[in-house]
Amino acid sequence: MARAVSTIPRKSASQKRSQATVDTLLDATARVLVREGYDRASTNRIAAVAGVSIGSLYQYFPGKEALVTALVARHNREMLALLRGAMAAVATLSVAEAVRLLVAAMIDAHRVDPELHRIFDEQVPRMGQLAGIEAIEQETFALVRAFFEARHDEITVRDLDTATYICVTSVETLTHDFVIRRPEASAAEQAAMVEEITRLLVGYLEPTARAA
Repeated sequence: MARAVSTIPRKSASQKRSQATVDTLLDATARVLVREGYDRASTNRIAAVAGVSIGSLYQYFPGKEALVTALVARHNREMLALLRGAMAAVATLSVAEAVRLLVAAMIDAHRVDPELHRIFDEQVPRMGQLAGIEAIEQETFALVRAFFEARHDEITVRDLDTATYICVTSVETLTHDFVIRRPEASAAEQAAMVEEITRLLVGYLEPTARAA
């Protein structure tokens, strides 16, 4: 029987100094994953890159899996903060204008570190359910659904839960795949992709409208 792997941190970083150590370890984890890959990454290597002792690492994390889990969770929190800001910015826009800006924001977010995104894409499924991911996804859906609710007179899809699922999943999948597969895409190619995804979603949400 395979050994159960803990992805739960040993203790939380409640003080500024502790949080700084955790952030340093997570930054080092990201660098090691990108340079050496998940399988070759080790707690000893991560500690060395972070400039901390292996004992200090184990004070916070029981192993590599817990470090990667925390790194993914931090990444998703950052993405969620970006989405909150974007949703606030588009609150008064039409559906088409809002979708266009949100798609562009998601592509920009994914392009910050495409190599790390690739590692997440390859490794997260094999690690199983990661702590906190479901809660982040739920808030993402709630934010988008609230926007659709406020625009219900513009949207022809009656089932807003389904509309939210289709739109959020489509944007995440398409923008992620675009960045991973085409990391050298030009600004013009990126703009074209934004327009095509916008047309796709607006055509679903407002089939009689055009993405102006």
